[in-house]
Amino acid sequence: MRAFLPRCLAALAVTGALLGAADTASAARGLADYRYFRALTIDLAGRMPTRAEVAAFEADGFDLDGYIDQQLAGPAYAERVRRIYMDLLRLDVGPTFQIVPPQTTLRREQIQGPNGKPLGIYYRKGQRRARIETDGDFCMTQDETGLQFPPNTAPTGAPKSVSQEALDAATVVVKPWWLYRDYGSAAPTDRYDAATWATRLPGFTPVVGLTMELDGTTPTVEIRICKEEAQQAPSGTIFAPKRPAPVKGAPPPYGRLAQLPQDSAYATAHAGEAIACTMGSSLGMAADCGCGVGLERCMPGDGPGFDPRAFSFPTASPLGDAAPLDDSPQAQSAWLRYFWGQEAIHFLDNVFAQDRDFRDVLTARDTWVNGPLTQFYKSVAPAACCGDGLTLGYTKEQPLLEPSTLPALLPHDVMRWEHVADRGPQASGIFTMPVFLTKYGTRRARAHVAYSTFLCRDFISGNVQLRPSTEPNLMIREGCSTCHATLEPLAAYFTRITESGWTFLPASTFPASSTTCKADASGNLPGRCKTYYDPAFADATHAMLRGAYGSTDHAEAGPRGIADAFTAAPEFAPCVAENIASALLARPLTTDDAALRTALTQTLTDGGYKLRALVRALVKSDAYKATNDVVAHASRDGGAP
Repeated sequence: MRAFLPRCLAALAVTGALLGAADTASAARGLADYRYFRALTIDLAGRMPTRAEVAAFEADGFDLDGYIDQQLAGPAYAERVRRIYMDLLRLDVGPTFQIVPPQTTLRREQIQGPNGKPLGIYYRKGQRRARIETDGDFCMTQDETGLQFPPNTAPTGAPKSVSQEALDAATVVVKPWWLYRDYGSAAPTDRYDAATWATRLPGFTPVVGLTMELDGTTPTVEIRICKEEAQQAPSGTIFAPKRPAPVKGAPPPYGRLAQLPQDSAYATAHAGEAIACTMGSSLGMAADCGCGVGLERCMPGDGPGFDPRAFSFPTASPLGDAAPLDDSPQAQSAWLRYFWGQEAIHFLDNVFAQDRDFRDVLTARDTWVNGPLTQFYKSVAPAACCGDGLTLGYTKEQPLLEPSTLPALLPHDVMRWEHVADRGPQASGIFTMPVFLTKYGTRRARAHVAYSTFLCRDFISGNVQLRPSTEPNLMIREGCSTCHATLEPLAAYFTRITESGWTFLPASTFPASSTTCKADASGNLPGRCKTYYDPAFADATHAMLRGAYGSTDHAEAGPRGIADAFTAAPEFAPCVAENIASALLARPLTTDDAALRTALTQTLTDGGYKLRALVRALVKSDAYKATNDVVAHASRDGGAP
């Protein structure tokens, strides 16, 4: 926006409108001086200069260096630099990405209660149940309710009043975390209402469907939930009842729409063993794993859909979440995406506000979390773990953020942010945050954006003719090698993080070259191996972990490896200088800016990669002053302003 401000305000400065009135002191300053001061204030304070600041600027002995240092120490400066890198990385995960783990997603079905009135029952799709009629499905049958429950849509059939006996046998009453702050107590009483949400939890409001009964007028003070989901234990036991396989062509029994779930080979072999209830596989393997105390391990939804609505929060807030232009009910997945972005914002703001080494953006192991992020890392993130991996013995996740390091925050603590000093050994700056890993779901996409953002380089295809090829190695395939000879080794750094996810694949379970997942005579890999190992790089002796073929050394080094490689690269510091200069000059650098780029790079490296020194040098440079000079604009554009 600042690119056209000099023209818009030139006339105002000439007439004295910016100053209120012309006087003798203002005559000592030229028009270019006022434009320069205005640009400084816009860039470093995030606003136009005040009358008081203009008056101070006009006074004899004005300390320009002191003014710049004062602005560089303020939050607006940190925000300005943060926006540069948030924009370069495009760290906004759009609505097409929906993370809705069934292990943590509560849906609500509507039945007819014993009194003949509508009654909502919460449950998880796929929950194993000891009762054969409802195993893996809603906890009440068609015979009891008159209804069938198709996935992700409203029930079908003619509802009938369920008996109190059947209701009490299948469900229990709970006071959940989204209604009570003291949900962990034996008898919760601290219920949130509209007034307390507005004052204590700005920006956080469960949708009306979660706070009001189905009649739309009665406040919800407790909910009905299937008994299995209400269980609180942190671990359960693997459940394998060995129920008969369905007869081919026969309809599902007990009025069900789907056949009974079958025990996996892993469950059959490990029946009765312990399983952590936070793992995603616990939903389909344990009948005694629930949502924890106050259902804190699960996210609520106000309907049966795949991604049900959960919370209302700001959707348009250019001045910050405290003053949104609009908010609206959002789905569960939107709630998670929103706070992934907020984590990156708080992390980058801290790096720049504290004038930390810029390399921390890529390498640091710390982060900032609030209540919803704490809940995500403790409950939702592990639920993405270990479904297919169980067949390879991956029964305990190795998270990118170790839950034991998290502060004691409740899901309601939306506005309270606390520092996590060390996320764990796999953490590496922005590269291991969910917002980056989901925005760029593939290994190649992650490597590409890192390469272009932090080395200011890109992949340009050579002038080659593409020919049909069966060569799986893109580093040597004709027509592809010009880009992929560089891209594949970089992508290999992300081999051990699942694509479109954040699950880490340890070498102890997933060696880069596996002799367990070797190909058969037809070239096929056994069991679930194909999920993790690439048939294109497999033979009768071994298979390569997907992505590792580019460089097994890079696969073992992980995201921290690419961070270390980039920050040590000769292109890194000049790229930082170029990114900051291009943003503040409101134009790309050219060959004419070679001396400026060199000087800014030297300032950055001499100052220990602290950005304040670089920005200070830039805003005092002739190039920055010329950018805001109307004469320079006229010359560049070929005409008068």
